[in-house]
Amino acid sequence: MTSKLDQLKTMTTVVADTGDIDAIAQWRPEDATTNPSLLLKAAASEAYRPMLDKAVAQARRQGGSGAEQLTMATDMLAVLAGREILNLIPGVVSTEVDARLSFDTTATLARARRLVELYDQQGVDTNRVLIKIAATWEGIRAAEQLEKEGIHCNLTLLFSFIQAAACAQAGAFLISPFVGRILDWHLANTGRDSYPAAEDPGVLSVTRIYNYYKANGFNTVVMGASFRNKGEIEMLAGCDRLTISPALLQELKDDHGDLPQQLAADSASSPDRFGTIDEKLFRWESNEDAMATEKLADGIRRFTADQIELENRVRQLSKAA
Repeated sequence: MTSKLDQLKTMTTVVADTGDIDAIAQWRPEDATTNPSLLLKAAASEAYRPMLDKAVAQARRQGGSGAEQLTMATDMLAVLAGREILNLIPGVVSTEVDARLSFDTTATLARARRLVELYDQQGVDTNRVLIKIAATWEGIRAAEQLEKEGIHCNLTLLFSFIQAAACAQAGAFLISPFVGRILDWHLANTGRDSYPAAEDPGVLSVTRIYNYYKANGFNTVVMGASFRNKGEIEMLAGCDRLTISPALLQELKDDHGDLPQQLAADSASSPDRFGTIDEKLFRWESNEDAMATEKLADGIRRFTADQIELENRVRQLSKAA
């Protein structure tokens, strides 16, 4: 029998959850997704040094204040990394907007448009780029406008059903519900030390979202993310896309057991119904979900911390040059 990874690829688009060029070259996924945390790890490798040098040089040519040059350098690094990744894969790459803009629609729009412009200047087909934005109310509104402009978006840090429903109504191209971080919260707050894969709260969340989308004709792509174990992935076989770390890709490759399909659009049904979601409803439903509220805030803080550390590395490189 073929490996579970090969079986999974027949029913789900497999995405590499890494910014490491060597890992992407090894696994050759359909798509790839990055974030500040992944870029920070990757930037420590020699493979990224030429990109760092080029990003810093371009920021200097642009001029402006030190802060403006630093922002340009980190954006340019993300774009150069994205271009390199696109040379290795047939699909799309996600590039993230600075998490510090998560509650500012106008600033998110400006940064997203600049990232697309930078990709265009590098000769990249911008249809192969997804702009990654935190699924706050402000981020969803930015994505709604960007989609109207033909700029496809990946709404990330998604933990609640109301976030997912609002993203679909906004016409977002793709959402990234975080399976493992949902599990983390429940393990920390329920007194349990484990969940069977079929009862995993993150798996149940993505299953509910997937069925709601398919039963109601929403075109937004569901891409499960942030997996803690192979069992979570197996229980979501058939989901539109799954972004998987190299370590778990290896586990799936080494396992030659049977992998049944769990999710399918033609058999999806959902009792969930929503009218138009306005800001008041979104914020109330978010407030009622302690897990989602805490994990969204924690995720933004973590991405911000890694963005700041990445900027510090670029700043040190600039001084040394």
